Amino acid sequence: MSGVIVTGPPKAQTKDVEALAAFGVATVSEAMGRTGLLGPEIRPVQQGVRVAGTAVTVLSWPGDNLMIHAAVEQCGEGDVLVVTTTSPSTDGMFGELFATALQRRGVRGLVINAGIRDTRELREMDFPAWSRAVSAQGTVKATGGSVNVPVAVDGQVIRPGDVILADDDGVVVVPRERARAVAEASEAREAKEAQSRAAFLEGELGLDRYGLRGTLERLGVEYRTYEEYVSDAGESA
Repeated sequence: MSGVIVTGPPKAQTKDVEALAAFGVATVSEAMGRTGLLGPEIRPVQQGVRVAGTAVTVLSWPGDNLMIHAAVEQCGEGDVLVVTTTSPSTDGMFGELFATALQRRGVRGLVINAGIRDTRELREMDFPAWSRAVSAQGTVKATGGSVNVPVAVDGQVIRPGDVILADDDGVVVVPRERARAVAEASEAREAKEAQSRAAFLEGELGLDRYGLRGTLERLGVEYRTYEEYVSDAGESA
């Protein structure tokens, strides 16, 4: 497998990344029409952490972390390293030595569609990471790959410079040219949710606030007392 290391790709503007950082992954995905999620199998190794940054992408051979070493040189302040492999892998391709080098360069975190190790050390050094697997299995450095090329994770294409947002709920990618619009849509959605939250605190039901009683009726969902239900079903309590 040959490859390429692309230098100086375009990136989302810092102000737009920071604007997106104010919102959760779920809010941003919903604001984009329920798109952009990398899938439920990419999980955090810590809790209570949210990061947003611009993607530096890596395409590696499974069980080989040579291209992660190459990617470190391409990483800088505000980036998030995104790693995937040419076929499924759970080997521990990333650990605390990589994190030390990346943290020194101002990288905000890691998303890896493979395995990670040294998770305790990563938590202790406050280097956020999201991975498909946790594994102590080591890797080699023997096969070429690519850095800063478009990659796919769970059907989502991630280009260098796209915005990566990650929290306890998972990871979402926002195309760099849509970052500002998505931030604005996320702000509007959060404002709407704040109004609903206030209404629920006052006792209003979602059935009424969202007009769902008519939906239940159209779907043929009926209300029955317990006695009617038992009688209709021919069952005893």
